[in-house]
This record gives sequence, structure tokens and C-alpha cells, in this order.
Amino acid sequence: MKPRFRKSFHRSLDSKGRLMLPPEYRDIIGAASSSGGFVLTGYSKFIVAYTLPEWEAFEEKIYAVPNPSLDLSNFRRQMRGRAEELELDPQGRARISQALMRFAGLSKDVLLVGQGSTFEIWDTQRFEGIELDDAARARVATELAQSGIDFSL
Repeated sequence: MKPRFRKSFHRSLDSKGRLMLPPEYRDIIGAASSSGGFVLTGYSKFIVAYTLPEWEAFEEKIYAVPNPSLDLSNFRRQMRGRAEELELDPQGRARISQALMRFAGLSKDVLLVGQGSTFEIWDTQRFEGIELDDAARARVATELAQSGIDFSL
């Protein structure tokens, strides 16, 4: 079974925009790419991190969609246009560009959120502002049930 990004980690960006990844995340990136390379891109006011093989698979799938809508074309443009290939330095840090930091509204305190094959980088306050009210939880329960997943909320 392929290693997965799990858990959340609070981190601080240094004055140069460098982010120290937790050892668990570094191990997954290192196992996926001997160079320690990975890709960051901006999406919906947060940053998504992909291992190189996951990014390449994503690109192949998204560009294989025949006759994409204007929305999908714009989505592809934005995801790929913001993409940056990075490598970890010897201390396990990666430098996030100012453009991505501005896009995601990152300041000093960030939260890394494991999402299985990817992880997200959020401004801590923005992430903590996400709330599901009773109606949203009910919609989630319905969506999961329609997908065959029994999960009581």
C-alpha cells in the first residue's frame, strides 16, 4: 500500500517563506521522488502539495478530458499556471513563493492537512474558520450514503 499524507501539523513560515515539513511528509515525498521534489499549486485560497508522480498522474487525467468546458479549461489554466516544482533543502524545508503565499493568504502560522495522496497548506485562521452547520452535515451524510459510505454524523 502506498504511503498516505495523514494528520495535521501546525507550522510557522520563516521570514523567507520557508516551511519545515514534518518527518512523516518528508518520508513520503522522498519515497516518491529520489530528488525530494514535489509540486505546489494554488486552489481555492489554499495550497495543494503533490508528490511528483501524483502531479504527473493528475495532469495526464485532467488534460485527457475531451472537449473541456470553459470552466474546466480555466481551472486547468489556474492549477497548472500556479504550479511550482520544489525540492526540500537538507533541513527538510521548502520555500513557498510570494505569489502562492499571497494567493493562499498565508502569513506566519500555517496548518498542513493530510489528504491521502496530497496535503494542503492553509492559513491557520482561515482553516479554523471552516464550519459545518447542521444542514451542511446533513448534506455530507446524504452524499456519503449515496456513495455507499455509511458514516453517521
